[in-house]
Amino acid sequence: MTVSHFTISYACLLVAALLPIVCAGLAKRHGFGRSRREGGYDNVNPRAWLARQEGVSAWAQAAQANSFEALPLFVGAVLVAHQMGANQAVADALSVAFVTLRVIYIWTYLTGRASLRSVVWIAALGVNVALLFSGLF
Repeated sequence: MTVSHFTISYACLLVAALLPIVCAGLAKRHGFGRSRREGGYDNVNPRAWLARQEGVSAWAQAAQANSFEALPLFVGAVLVAHQMGANQAVADALSVAFVTLRVIYIWTYLTGRASLRSVVWIAALGVNVALLFSGLF
């Protein structure tokens, strides 16, 4: 693959794959700088430590899990769109829309906006489905 074949959609794959890692950092940030005995981040048993978190840390962990869950469909949709010869501008626009909606989704999670979060989740799913079938039109 040459550089000329690298698309915005492919760049969006990288961004989408990094979003869960950003969420993980947000989930763990309040535990850094304190010892395990003081309730600080426990790298020996991180999943158990994260399971005990509350508030924003718990929400960031949930956003991380959901970001990982949303990733396979997006990866597949981008690849199928490219394989089926979708209009590149359309595929790129839908990919940017998906990533933008996922960033908004994470923000709604971290700020406790549950109803808006659900709307954004549905919108991102719709964008994914549109991207998946964009090669047909």
